[in-house]
Amino acid sequence: MQNKSLVTVICLCYNHEKFVIESLCSVISQDYGIVELIIVDDCSTDNSENIIKEWLVNYPQVTFIVNETNLGNTKSFNKALKLAQGNYIIDLAADDVLLPNCVSLQIKTFKESAYKNLGIVYGNAELITEKGEFDSYYFPVDDNRKTIIKKQTGDIYLNVLSGRDSICSVSSMAKKAVYDSLNGYDEKLSYEDLDFWIRASRIYEFDFIDEILIKKRISENSLTSSFYDNKKLGFKKINLSTYLILKKAIQLNRTKEEDLAIQKRVHHEIVHTFQIRDYGLFLKNISLRFRLFWRAYFKKY
Repeated sequence: MQNKSLVTVICLCYNHEKFVIESLCSVISQDYGIVELIIVDDCSTDNSENIIKEWLVNYPQVTFIVNETNLGNTKSFNKALKLAQGNYIIDLAADDVLLPNCVSLQIKTFKESAYKNLGIVYGNAELITEKGEFDSYYFPVDDNRKTIIKKQTGDIYLNVLSGRDSICSVSSMAKKAVYDSLNGYDEKLSYEDLDFWIRASRIYEFDFIDEILIKKRISENSLTSSFYDNKKLGFKKINLSTYLILKKAIQLNRTKEEDLAIQKRVHHEIVHTFQIRDYGLFLKNISLRFRLFWRAYFKKY
């Protein structure tokens, strides 16, 4: 491929000693040759830091950041983003595995897509257990491993707001210009993907690659499992972050259709926060619902 663009993979590690080497090796084994790797260990309490340092003996060109305190995903990623030299960025968790042609397929899509304002591409993922065994696919596939339901592309802002069409975050690549224009991840939040998709889709177009690009590990300690388990560390922060994300999204809306699209998510959070007995957050979400009602019927768009 002529005039290859540099791709930066930011690999975030927190207590991933069992999986981090497989993840790192999947980056350096890409069939796309121009890849910069930046690793961040977010003050792991296991042996991740030492395992990574041993691995780095053979890869001195890789940048390794060790946080002295646990900063969380958003701050750790932004810390690495400031050092990134690539034109394109992949946010990789240290328990996930890139398939060998992941980067080349993503770059190919950027180069050949019909969308002129393309900011992000994403594909499908194979879900694996902690032992590395196949579990399922993120998006259901047919016998040829092609998605059964066609994914929305182009301007997907309405779909992201309503949750009608999910995005496989782990299989995505974004132009660095997207992160720069959005000032990276919002560091007030405990998780980043929904807020990032909403803000990015407001400005940029998205494209979908109908291929399996990555293996995503299902873990008891994953962030996803913390959304509904009040015994998980950070449970309350996660739900507060969702409220803040929805509040920000409403401010981005420009039409009545967009306000109506986000109502489904707000309603879900009202029910969820009531069920978990977080009545303070329940009332905050109720206030969002009233705000949307007023906007939809009285605001002049």
